[in-house]
Amino acid sequence: MNGRIFRVLFISVFTAMLGMGIVAPLMPFYAESLGASGIWLGIIFSAFSFSRLIFMPLIGKISDEKGRKIFIISGLFAYSIISIAYIAAYDVLTLTFVRFIHGFASAMVVPVAMAYIGEVSPEGGEGEYMGTFTISLFLGMGFGPFIGGVIKDAAGFDYVFYAMAVLTALSFFTCFLFLPDTITKKKQQRAKLSIIVRDRLIGSIFLFRFLYAFGRGGIISFLPILAAKMYLSATQTGIIITLNILLTAILQRPFGRLADIHNRTSLVIYGLLISALSLIAIPMISDFFYLIFLACLMGAGGALSIPAAMAIMATEGRIHGHGSLMGLLNSAMSLGMITGPLLSGWIMDISGIESVFYVIGILTFIGTFMLIRIQRGLNVQLQ
Repeated sequence: MNGRIFRVLFISVFTAMLGMGIVAPLMPFYAESLGASGIWLGIIFSAFSFSRLIFMPLIGKISDEKGRKIFIISGLFAYSIISIAYIAAYDVLTLTFVRFIHGFASAMVVPVAMAYIGEVSPEGGEGEYMGTFTISLFLGMGFGPFIGGVIKDAAGFDYVFYAMAVLTALSFFTCFLFLPDTITKKKQQRAKLSIIVRDRLIGSIFLFRFLYAFGRGGIISFLPILAAKMYLSATQTGIIITLNILLTAILQRPFGRLADIHNRTSLVIYGLLISALSLIAIPMISDFFYLIFLACLMGAGGALSIPAAMAIMATEGRIHGHGSLMGLLNSAMSLGMITGPLLSGWIMDISGIESVFYVIGILTFIGTFMLIRIQRGLNVQLQ
């Protein structure tokens, strides 16, 4: 049963993320075609994450009590409808509204799927299990930008959204037909969310998720604009983003195994430092292959830290409830995805696109040292 759950969720999440990945790197250009300025780009991207920030903790907590399948299939069904709504957007306000509704649908899918996987992961093997599952997210988001760039160059924006609709509909039918409902037979103890976030270990992982998303928010939203300034095509931009995410995907399983035998909090810090330094270096040289190298370096940093963080949450979820923890963890990510694009858009408007990467990278670097201070005194060796 556990193997069936894993396979169905892996395939479904991969397909859904492939659809989202097709659209993500092209959204800045689509928004600009509707008249979006730098700050509006930040608002449009942040609307998606703001919606997730609001709804994920609540949905995660309810899924601990009511079951997970109903949320996953409802979210995937909404995905496929919303994909077509993007085409109907006629200005920045309607596009922002569509992004907000899309975020609500997203809050029912990935965090709840992660909670499901955390629930069935074996004790002592959380790093490998969660790392293997997150391959589905990164593979989908990795192949998506390249495919999206090709579709856009060949057929235009509308067909990019049609592709997302088809892929998310396939995910919906896969889960509807083959995913069992929650199999937990014993009721977990669940603390209030306010108590959970005061836990020092959990709080440190929330900060990591915020910082990592803060940096990636700038990358996803504004790297396509920097690449266009370097006279790179949409396909080349898609290749850069694809390689970044694919390397993160490939390394998830081996680094997940590493997280099962080494100090997980240390791996989180090392990976975040690598990501921060890569961000700072991105605008220094205008070269396609240089950007590929930095994208791969940042991908390796993410692969080092994410399975370790997810393993900690899977272990702690047995105490507090996997849905509650995964909902809060993804809310921290959404907060980073809100503040990152908003700050990046403001910086671009007043100082230029290159400054976005310097500022975001330095702030991520500073935040990493804050994380070290929070974790000081923790001697966590989860096996």
